[in-house]
Amino acid sequence: MSLPSTPERDIFSVSRLVRETRAVLEGSFPLLWISGEISNLAQPASGHIYFSLKDEAAQVRCAMFRMKRQRLRFQPQNGQQVLIRARVSLYEARGEFQLIVEQMEPSGEGALRLAFEQLKAKLSDEGLFDAENKIGLPSLPKQVGIITSPSGAAIRDLLTVLRRRFPALPVVIYPVQVQGDEAPVQIVKMLQLANQRKECDVLILSRGGGSLEDLQAFNDESVARAIHHSQIPIVSGVGHEIDFTIADFVADHRAPTPSAAAELVTPDQQVWRQGLVGLSQRLSRYQQRKLQQLKESVNGLERRLSKQHPMQRLQQHAQRLDELGVRLRRGMHLNLLQRARGLEQLQTRLTAQSPTHRLEKLAHNYQTLDERLKRTMTQRLEQAKSRLGQVVRDLHTLSPLNTLSRGYAIVSRQEDGGIVRSYTEVKPGENVTARLSQGSLTCRVLDTEE
Repeated sequence: MSLPSTPERDIFSVSRLVRETRAVLEGSFPLLWISGEISNLAQPASGHIYFSLKDEAAQVRCAMFRMKRQRLRFQPQNGQQVLIRARVSLYEARGEFQLIVEQMEPSGEGALRLAFEQLKAKLSDEGLFDAENKIGLPSLPKQVGIITSPSGAAIRDLLTVLRRRFPALPVVIYPVQVQGDEAPVQIVKMLQLANQRKECDVLILSRGGGSLEDLQAFNDESVARAIHHSQIPIVSGVGHEIDFTIADFVADHRAPTPSAAAELVTPDQQVWRQGLVGLSQRLSRYQQRKLQQLKESVNGLERRLSKQHPMQRLQQHAQRLDELGVRLRRGMHLNLLQRARGLEQLQTRLTAQSPTHRLEKLAHNYQTLDERLKRTMTQRLEQAKSRLGQVVRDLHTLSPLNTLSRGYAIVSRQEDGGIVRSYTEVKPGENVTARLSQGSLTCRVLDTEE
């Protein structure tokens, strides 16, 4: 009775264990947002930076490579609170758990930026940014509404541009706070009020520039949804050209600055004035030309009427109509005769082009082509067979194995597998491998000589 065989043990090398552990870690975690304090910051000449990210209970090593570091808008320092976006990894050379940092921000602004990105992704998934939800702007609004702070710099810029471009356009100001905890509530209330009154054709939601924290009211979810539900088109003119808020993405149109928002909703009075002057001139020229044409037409009718009475014209037209009737009947008769002769010719040609005759001719051509194809294929196969035989003979003649079969051997060093072509490439006592026609020999060099 035989004993059961012991299963083979799967023995890991250290490098294999570390490599597979790294694969498990990197495959188990997505990109993560992590907050903590920088310590042990190292900035070598390579441009990469290495540091520890810690809190009161733990720490983890981090690496940020040069290409990602170049995008930083601040200089990291020890003791600084930051928010990083990183992927989990393992440094194989030391078997050390670490984070590969893709993005880093100061902690305060980073939290706001993270909330901004999360809300942006959420609203985008819900379709609030889709182009089909946008409302077009009127070419000439009857009244413009402005939702902004009545004491800020933005309202002064807006009114200045509106007066310069189209002073006759009425403006309604819906006063709100544009910063602070009460700002989102007031903005939503005024958006709803403007939609209830329906007194404006377009609304401008605006404020001046500032930090991300200053613009937080325009990154509020309730404000975004109020903009989305507005039945009046909304132009967002918040901050400077480089500032982007959630309101910019949800609004029907985004202007880089408050002044640009005012230009977007109003026509330029100079352009309109020039257009009206041009239209007036065109209308005047058209009226003069039309009156002249009518005058010439009346004069012509008067001359024709004085030369010939209408009854005479009618009699001439009746006579002409009779002549045309005779010509029409004659032409129809000739046309029918020509068509009858054409039909007879087509019948004759159709009989000559019988499908039976064409099929017989095509069958004969097919048989001829088939025979030519078979002969050609046979000749090509014979030629290819001849060339293949010659190539096989040449290959056999040049084959290293053919050389080995005549008693020769290929000698190579066991250390690196290199071919030995000279006695100077080996030393006494060194092991070499001799490749024979059948198998190989492991030999030790006893001596070398020239």
